[in-house]
Amino acid sequence: MERLKKVAIFASGSGTNFEALVAQAEQGKLPVEVVMMVCDKPQAYVIERAKNHNVKALVLQPKSFATKADYEQTIVDALKEAEVDFICLAGYMRIVGDTLLNAFPQRIINIHPALLPSFKGAHAIDDAFNFGVKVFGVTVHLIDQTVDGGIILAQRGFEYHGNNRDEVEEKIHAIEHVLYPEAVAEFCKNI
Repeated sequence: MERLKKVAIFASGSGTNFEALVAQAEQGKLPVEVVMMVCDKPQAYVIERAKNHNVKALVLQPKSFATKADYEQTIVDALKEAEVDFICLAGYMRIVGDTLLNAFPQRIINIHPALLPSFKGAHAIDDAFNFGVKVFGVTVHLIDQTVDGGIILAQRGFEYHGNNRDEVEEKIHAIEHVLYPEAVAEFCKNI
C-alpha cells in the first residue's frame, strides 16, 4: 500500500474546512495524513481544532517578521522538516507569495466560496449575493501568483432564488465540506 500523502492545512479563522479534511483523513476516507496546521491569527478557533485532533499547530504572526519572504521561509522550513507533500488552504486569508509558491509548485490547493473566475477575493459570497446571481457555488483550485487564479480542480454550484444571504453561506459551507475532501482525494491520485 502506498504511503499517505502528508498535508499541511493553512487557516485563519474558525477552521470548519480544516475540520472536514481532518475528519475524512481520520476516518480513512482521504489518503492523507494531516501533519500540520499553519495559522496567521493567534486567536483563531482553528488552533483549538488542531489541538483536539492532535495536529501540530504552527502559529506565526506575519507582522513579527521583517518581510513576507522571511515569514514564508519560516513556514517552508517547518513544512520541509515535516516532509509535507502539499498544502491545502482552508480559509487562509493571506495572499501566498513567491517563497511558498516556489517551494510547492502546483502543490497548493485552495477552496473558494464562488464559481471562479467570478467573484474573486475575500468577500466572494457577499459580492455574488449583492450582484444578484441565481447560481452560487464553490471552487477548488491550484493557486498561482494571481488572486484566486490557477487551475480549477473541481466546482459545484446550486441555484438559489431566495433573499437570505446567511442561507446562501450555509449551503456553500455544506458543499465545501464535501467537495474539498473529494477534490483532495482526486489530487492525491496524480502526485
